[in-house]
Amino acid sequence: MEQSRIRSRRRRFGAVAVAAGAMVASAVAVVAANPAHAAACESVDYTVVSDWGAGHQATVSLTAGTEGVDGWTVGFDLPAGATVGSAWNVEWTQTGTAFTGSDVGWNAAVAAGQTQELFGLIVNGGSGPGEITVNGVACGGEPSQTSEEPSTPDTSPSPEDPTDDPTEEPTEEPTEDPTDEPTDPPEPGECPAGAVCDGFEDQTGTVPGGAWTVGANDCTGTGTATVDTAVFNSGSRSVRIDGGETYCNHVFIGRELPADTEWFRVYMRHSTPQPQSHTTMIAMEDVNDNGSDLRLGGQNSALQWNRESDDATLPEQSPAGVALSEPLPVDVWTCVEFQIAGGNLSTWVDGALIEGLVVDGVPTHDVDSQWLSRAGWNPTLVDLRLGWESYGNDADTLWYDDVAFGTERIGC
Repeated sequence: MEQSRIRSRRRRFGAVAVAAGAMVASAVAVVAANPAHAAACESVDYTVVSDWGAGHQATVSLTAGTEGVDGWTVGFDLPAGATVGSAWNVEWTQTGTAFTGSDVGWNAAVAAGQTQELFGLIVNGGSGPGEITVNGVACGGEPSQTSEEPSTPDTSPSPEDPTDDPTEEPTEEPTEDPTDEPTDPPEPGECPAGAVCDGFEDQTGTVPGGAWTVGANDCTGTGTATVDTAVFNSGSRSVRIDGGETYCNHVFIGRELPADTEWFRVYMRHSTPQPQSHTTMIAMEDVNDNGSDLRLGGQNSALQWNRESDDATLPEQSPAGVALSEPLPVDVWTCVEFQIAGGNLSTWVDGALIEGLVVDGVPTHDVDSQWLSRAGWNPTLVDLRLGWESYGNDADTLWYDDVAFGTERIGC
């Protein structure tokens, strides 16, 4: 599917637990929406993004038909013995083999003709589901008896008058939502005016140089950073990080940031399923927090931000909080974007906003209540560091490419 002071500290942080395996796309046509019309459903895809034998990671996407979808509940049966370990962007339950998942409000609508990823999940044991339904209706099927509307006199306007059709979709989507995604983000090779974009194409040696420096704080060991000409997202080069297990075998490449930087984009690739223990992959020094680090890594099989100064995490490490984040797949390039400005923080993975990785100034239970318990957080970041830091007995090999940062969103 697809900086120059180096600092790193012996503080707890998160690790992203994911699974290895090749991308397998498996499309299961099924569903309708609310109201449950066959015209609302073109197809539903259950896509396995990582399969490690004992389980898999998947996403569920809906393509709307000639009518839009406004509110959905997805249902399917898993094979006997298979259980959902976690799911994100969905309110879900599993009873026996039956899985039921509903929208969480912000992802309820799918416009006519639009394809939208609804949610992701981790399944332990077994394969994917059989038939999938949305709001109790198979794709192209009729509404079930329990979902039919009571019979009422037909007072609707003539269908020949499209201007009076109450089912007609609005011609324009609302523009007020600040989390709306750009409709046409630049390709990685395009660099907006004023941004710094680096695909490492100017690296001529085997060790990153130029604006980048290599190092690790406190102690050094087997961790290495090299310029790789065999694996890359675009162009002909990337930076490979071989991060060893335990703290002293970590390593980072880093460079300074301009004072007005607030938007970041990094393409990342992992080769090993990440552990349950804490790791760091991106770190930035915050001079407004006594020089401590703001760190992006993971914990409990999902991406996580961590504030070194007080060990606050985003999201909170409750089951509900972790379910609102998302793991990173392995063996594929993944675009990670984030914006940090004015005490707020937002994070996108492959263009999709991650609900559990947002700080918006209003405490949300299981997300940023812990983060906002300390008032006045408003970072000033002076460097960007990419690498691997393990706080347990876990190693990983990672690649970084097409790094960009600036004052405006750059896109994937």
